Amino acid sequence: MLIHLSRIQRLYRSDEVETTALHDIELEIALGEFLAIMGPSGCGKSTLLNILGTIDRPTAGSYRFGDEELTKLNEAALARFRRENLGYIFQSFNLIDELTIEENIELALVYRHIPKPERRKRVAQAMDRVGIAHRARHYPSQLSGGQQQRAAIARAIVGEPRLILADEPTGNLDTENGTQVMDILQTLNNEGATIIMVTHSPSHADLARRRVDMLDGQIVISVRNAI
Repeated sequence: MLIHLSRIQRLYRSDEVETTALHDIELEIALGEFLAIMGPSGCGKSTLLNILGTIDRPTAGSYRFGDEELTKLNEAALARFRRENLGYIFQSFNLIDELTIEENIELALVYRHIPKPERRKRVAQAMDRVGIAHRARHYPSQLSGGQQQRAAIARAIVGEPRLILADEPTGNLDTENGTQVMDILQTLNNEGATIIMVTHSPSHADLARRRVDMLDGQIVISVRNAI
């Protein structure tokens, strides 16, 4: 089992109000799984994804990734964990406007101190896998939304992460480009990538191997899709 969440809670407190974003989440995710998380706005799905991505910390509970208990790590150790294990795909792409597409993708490897020849090799391979190699020297503003998301996926996979986290990866795309992005994610999963995706789209959730539905900070349904 790659991931085991046990009794995860996330509370947000202000001077007068305490809000429970997640309540006693129990979730296991196997290596090579493609999991979709669905639910209405405010149900806690983005909070759960942020905890899985170690961007946020749970108030209580256990988060085991492989043999490591992540809730016990300090910020420096968590940053190292993210660099070595995780790839992120965002709804808004989050590409740096002043860098070319290949420079955006390469940046993920620069922070890991990988030698330049190896970086260039991996970047070329990642761009080929998502069909964006012909746009390598273009800037984000010169690309369509679908092309920018392909570049963002290439950035996420270039470091060969153990887990890919996708937050509404088709949310800013039209139907055609959204379908193409889902095709890429399915291909990556078929090649062995473990993917967790938050989505509002039932049809896209049905393309994952498993779907969990959330409501009021809890998982209320977990079903395996027939794909």
